[in-house]
Amino acid sequence: MSTDTPTADGTDAALTARIEALESEIADLKADAGDKQKQMTIVATKGSFDMAYPPLILASTAAAFGWDVVVFHTFWGLDILHEEKSKNLKLSAVGNPSMPMPNALAALPGMDSLATRMMEKRIEENGTATIEELIDLSLETGVDLQACQMTIELMDYDEDDFYDGVTTGVGAATALNHMADSDVQLLI
Repeated sequence: MSTDTPTADGTDAALTARIEALESEIADLKADAGDKQKQMTIVATKGSFDMAYPPLILASTAAAFGWDVVVFHTFWGLDILHEEKSKNLKLSAVGNPSMPMPNALAALPGMDSLATRMMEKRIEENGTATIEELIDLSLETGVDLQACQMTIELMDYDEDDFYDGVTTGVGAATALNHMADSDVQLLI
């Protein structure tokens, strides 16, 4: 049995006050969450033609929504940011379960080049952005495209080999720090 005094409309005054306090707390939490900029970190490890698109599309889209985005490129993923190598990325036909041909046929010489040309043609006909256009868009929207320093040294690349605006000299510790604060972390 409650010892609280009901108000004129028959509700419990203490309960009403508690509900109002909780509603105020929820509103404050929502306001705080709404003020915090979302963060995303993507680790790009693959440098094939088809694997260049996902990190760049996701990064540029998130940046368009106002997110703080870092894409850390390491190992073969570094070729996406390499100005010359990015223009010659190939779509691998072997071992690709979505490729409409058996692996024995896909392994024939020239099939990767043929598959790449076919995909490039579809991209052009569809009006889809090229890898270079997605890199430019990502940089214009504030995406931090990072090149792993260890991989730069391992592959014997020069820091001048990368697109203007790419962040070089970045190590795994820097990427991990951003990941720790990120709302979304992806390994591609």
